[in-house]
Amino acid sequence: MTGRPSLTQRRREATRLDIARTAAALFAERGAEATTAEEIANAAGISLRTFYRYFSVKEDAVAPLLAAGGRRWVELFAESSADLPVREALERSAVASLTPADAPAAEAMHWTRSLLRDPRLASTWQRVHADSEERLRGVLADRCAEDADVLEIRLAAAAATAAIRVALEEWALSDAPATGPGSPQELGARCMRELTGGLRPWSRVP
Repeated sequence: MTGRPSLTQRRREATRLDIARTAAALFAERGAEATTAEEIANAAGISLRTFYRYFSVKEDAVAPLLAAGGRRWVELFAESSADLPVREALERSAVASLTPADAPAAEAMHWTRSLLRDPRLASTWQRVHADSEERLRGVLADRCAEDADVLEIRLAAAAATAAIRVALEEWALSDAPATGPGSPQELGARCMRELTGGLRPWSRVP
């Protein structure tokens, strides 16, 4: 057993992401309130019934796109060298995940800005970050010393996830570019340093 998702699972995730990109483009153009689930389904080339098999409400259709960056960040952190202090590994991973690596990533960042400016999507955004925090908590538990306090790990995960959330929200409200001064990666590094500086698990490396 390799843990690799089945072909059916990979196809399902690909479909979810395709619907998410379609919904993001429509929301960015018209806003979530003015876009219907039927319009998203038609643009994605699926039936409305199929749309509701994947998402219970139209606002959640963009969740896979919003969650992709958070998953990449946690994965980068999990793969980082155990020789790095935890705090430094988190900051490096955050900067890498917030830096567009190619044209599709740059397009996703552009959509993210539009989506974060839409108040109808606030609940979806909060759920995405709650899920990201839960994933990070598990990775942190593996990374910290065996005697690390469970509450400290939870606080660390909450602080680190909040750093990413605040950085993206502040960038979305500004006119700063996706790279350079005022960019998500610059704000992410600053927020990570300021929000995690006083938490003890960062200095504990197995």
